[in-house]
Amino acid sequence: MKVKETPGRKIFRVVNVLFLTAISFICLAPILYTVMASFSDPVSLINSRSMLFWPAGEITLSGYELVFGNKSIWKSYGNTIFYVTAGTIVGIFATSVAAYIFSRKYFAPKNFCMLLISFTMLFNGGLIPNYILISRLGLIDSRLVMIIPGAINVFNLIVLRTAFMGIPDSLEESARLDGAGDFCIFFRIIAPLSKATISVVVLFIAVAQWNSWFLPSLYFNDRDLFPLQLILREILIVGNMSLTNASSDVSSQFSIYTLLIQYCTIVVSTLPILCIYPFIQKYFAKGVMIGSIKG
Repeated sequence: MKVKETPGRKIFRVVNVLFLTAISFICLAPILYTVMASFSDPVSLINSRSMLFWPAGEITLSGYELVFGNKSIWKSYGNTIFYVTAGTIVGIFATSVAAYIFSRKYFAPKNFCMLLISFTMLFNGGLIPNYILISRLGLIDSRLVMIIPGAINVFNLIVLRTAFMGIPDSLEESARLDGAGDFCIFFRIIAPLSKATISVVVLFIAVAQWNSWFLPSLYFNDRDLFPLQLILREILIVGNMSLTNASSDVSSQFSIYTLLIQYCTIVVSTLPILCIYPFIQKYFAKGVMIGSIKG
């Protein structure tokens, strides 16, 4: 039976659609502008003062040719992929194992340990003591500095611990009666049942690793270890872009291509995350709700 809509409900639905459409446009407009600007003619782009719904001037790939012709981009891209892959694997394994330990009822000091760990979310040693610690550990100019020190994030640990605590104890008890140990219970029962939450935490860790630039700027002096975001920062803020494979005409008119190169670099640096996110999005709301409510 179809319910007749009242005039007030119709007005609300129209206003709601218009409001959400406006919000969607506000969110998508910067992305659209950046993509269109990356394919624009450099001179027309400089002279353009309006929103771009189509590339300014003739469509050109000269900006991408300059970006991909830069050896620093390729090297930093490889570094970032390594940091994201290794950091995500180590981070999700360490966080999951720690969350499993702190979620077990038979682990007596779990509440005290969680109190100490949660305390670090409010207070920490500070930047200088942390730098001294990293230096004493010999991690300056080492790839491990991007993987080991930040392997466990307290927020991710709390989310996973809460999700693990929401799994019925009867499943673990049945497994123990069959002779299963902790590793078997974790990998065959806890982890599969918490797939949604683990997927969200994987996304958190991967995005944080991909966008990391501040810590690498502190701990890396060797440019061969720079992640992509540091190179992007140099291009956007410092304006440093060595055109190793550029022609003499382009090199002499580098100021014209600076803006175009910036937009192309932004697209190149954000495209992988935009491609991966839709495949994990279905777990996002479900995983966060599970990790936040149950327990």
